[in-house]
Amino acid sequence: MRYDGAVRDWIPLPGSAKARLLAAALARFESEGFAAASVTDIARDAGATTGALYHHFGSKPELFATIREEMERRVRDRMEGAFAAVGGGRGGVGAALRVGIDAAAHFAAVRVLSDPAAPPERDALLPTLRGLLGDAPDPAPEILLGAYRAALAAIAGGTPPDEARRALDWVLGAHEPDQR
Repeated sequence: MRYDGAVRDWIPLPGSAKARLLAAALARFESEGFAAASVTDIARDAGATTGALYHHFGSKPELFATIREEMERRVRDRMEGAFAAVGGGRGGVGAALRVGIDAAAHFAAVRVLSDPAAPPERDALLPTLRGLLGDAPDPAPEILLGAYRAALAAIAGGTPPDEARRALDWVLGAHEPDQR
């Protein structure tokens, strides 16, 4: 593949206004939640203007969606790796969800990822779970994603990540022998 000199617009240059806005928005959305985070505060934290924010993202919901999609992509990649490393099956799904919790905490995105995606068709984790679950009954991916998001919401609310993982393991039946 030959490099044509084009830089994709979804990869902001380090230190650019777009990169600073993304970092500031992630921090605000994570600490305050979407509703409470103001575009004025995000722009100020980034050393940019609200005009720059609207220029790059169009709106606060679109800024949130951009961050959400990137965090989901990072978490999804790790979940798929954990599933494969364990060899699939129910044990692989449990490992994927535990790694997903750890990844969300590592990226400081537990609050950002705890809410259902809006619109749902932009949710990267639901198709991932559908793929990992294979022939599971139809609502199983949605139910597991709900449990995963509830664990993240508990962490965002102050529950230690280890406790949330243990609770998710209990819900998944991970304390029982693996049933493939």
